[in-house]
Amino acid sequence: MGNTEDRFINIEIKLAYAEDMVDALNQRIHEQQLQIDKLEQLCASLAQHVRNLAQNNGGSALPHERPPHY
Repeated sequence: MGNTEDRFINIEIKLAYAEDMVDALNQRIHEQQLQIDKLEQLCASLAQHVRNLAQNNGGSALPHERPPHY
C-alpha cells in the first residue's frame, strides 16, 4: 500500500509544479499582451504622425527622404 500512496504523493507534487508553471506562463502571456497593445498604439500613432507630415508638406517627400536618383 505504501507504494500506491507514494505514487499519489508524487503525482500531487508534479501537479502542483504544473499548476505553478501554468500560472507563471499565464502571467507572462498577460504581460506580453499588454506590451503588444502598447506597441500597436505606438505604431498607429507613428503612422498617423507620418501621414500628417506628408499632408503638411503638400504630399511631397518627407524631409529626410533621399531623392529617387540616389
